[in-house]
Amino acid sequence: MAITLLNPEGLPEIDVYRQVSVANGSKLVFIAGQVAWGPDGVTVGKDDLAAQVERCYVNIATALAAVGASFDDVAKLTVYVVDWTPDKMPVLLEGISRAAAALGSAPVPPASLLGVAALDVPEHLVEIEATAVIG
Repeated sequence: MAITLLNPEGLPEIDVYRQVSVANGSKLVFIAGQVAWGPDGVTVGKDDLAAQVERCYVNIATALAAVGASFDDVAKLTVYVVDWTPDKMPVLLEGISRAAAALGSAPVPPASLLGVAALDVPEHLVEIEATAVIG
């Protein structure tokens, strides 16, 4: 595994991600922002933020697998949520938990969360991009 995740002493410990990611690999993998499209290009979970978050993580896992990687290799996530307000956090976390259950692991690399006005199409509520480091 090319990534070591940690929460340094003196920084808050956050349940859903680690504060620092140390990369020991030699190849960077950049995953384009993933939205809640299924393999057929149809949006999964219209009007359901948790379902869309789960689908984004599954899509990222699929992209990672295509290059011989997994969420263990992810150094950083960036999450874009349409019309973000803090009261959406429990639903976002539900989607992450569902993704962890579906993938068999809890993806917890450092992450940034940004509220945005809109994404590519009106039914997309979230987009997640990933950077990984492998071998």
